[in-house]
Amino acid sequence: MPSVKTNLFIALAIGALVSGLLLAIEPLTDFAYLSLEWPGITVAYFFWGAVGGPAFLGIALSWGVNALIYGFGAFAILSAVKALREA
Repeated sequence: MPSVKTNLFIALAIGALVSGLLLAIEPLTDFAYLSLEWPGITVAYFFWGAVGGPAFLGIALSWGVNALIYGFGAFAILSAVKALREA
């Protein structure tokens, strides 16, 4: 059984992959899946409004926030699977 630390790294990698995939398919799908990126877009919008930084930094911030959110979801699923295997 993988440890909690291993599950956390796997979950964060899954979150980064999902976030990157959503970011990459935006223009190809005419922004059809934009609603899945709202947490990161909201943070980037507030950051850009507060600081007025470059758009690239906002996109990177959006990707990072979405990676954390999807990573925590994957971590919850991995932890539940681990708990079910041990029971």
